[in-house]
Amino acid sequence: MNTLSKTCWLGAAIYALLGMIFGIFMSASGDHTLAAAHGHLNLLGWASLALYGAFYSLYPQASMGLLARAQVALAHLGVIVLTPGIALAVRGEGETLAKAGSILVLLSMAAFLAVVAFQTRRAVRPA
Repeated sequence: MNTLSKTCWLGAAIYALLGMIFGIFMSASGDHTLAAAHGHLNLLGWASLALYGAFYSLYPQASMGLLARAQVALAHLGVIVLTPGIALAVRGEGETLAKAGSILVLLSMAAFLAVVAFQTRRAVRPA
């Protein structure tokens, strides 16, 4: 496992654990107001980061570039900013963090698209 893949998988496991704790807390309190933040933490934190980690494990050469490292950094930062941003927005305390986190996550996915497209282009070139 390369370093970038490990960074994705480690982060995914941390976000999954936090998402589970968040879900248990909501269940125990009976207050599911922040379900949207919980869902985004699980989807973007656990699922997306795990998929990124799987891709970078399958295509380790794709993880070598600056774009791939920036993509993963943006993904982590996006989860860290967006999740509390959604919680604040749902509670009526402002949408600035949610908007900033959304942009970070969008930029991360655009960078991932570029990494995948470039990797695919490199993979089909004749030797």
